[in-house]
Amino acid sequence: MHATTRRPPLFMTILTIFVMIVAGTALAQSSDDAEVGTWKLNLAKSKYKGGHAPKMATHKIESAGVVFKTTVDGVSYDGTVRHYEFTAKYDGKDNPLVGNSANGDMISFTRINATTTQAVTKHGGQVAVTMLLVVSNDAKTLTITSTGTNVFGQAVNNVSVYDRR
Repeated sequence: MHATTRRPPLFMTILTIFVMIVAGTALAQSSDDAEVGTWKLNLAKSKYKGGHAPKMATHKIESAGVVFKTTVDGVSYDGTVRHYEFTAKYDGKDNPLVGNSANGDMISFTRINATTTQAVTKHGGQVAVTMLLVVSNDAKTLTITSTGTNVFGQAVNNVSVYDRR
């Protein structure tokens, strides 16, 4: 008589592989998408030079595989309601800004590292505002440093600090 080895049923093997793939994908996305979440502007920590600070702003960034969708809602210093959105990849290619952004009509993103991204807006095909987005080490703060000229011809030199919601 010889010993027999009991093999796990095929279903359990497939289930185990599936769980490992899903867990690995979730970990990879969480480290690659530090910006994903809802962010509310903290006016007390922000600095606006040569322009007016908005009354409020919220960024909602959602991951959808290799692309991300961003929705921005805010109120300008003069009471103008701002709403715009876009879907993009971290590939440096232009994507349309849909809505009433003061920074342009196109936007592109380039990933610098896991917590830092460069965004460039264009208006009428010309570079308008360049932004550096940095998520803090504890992932609770998003700082956006913006420089350039907005669609109204006003100089932009801002540091906007957002708190994760």
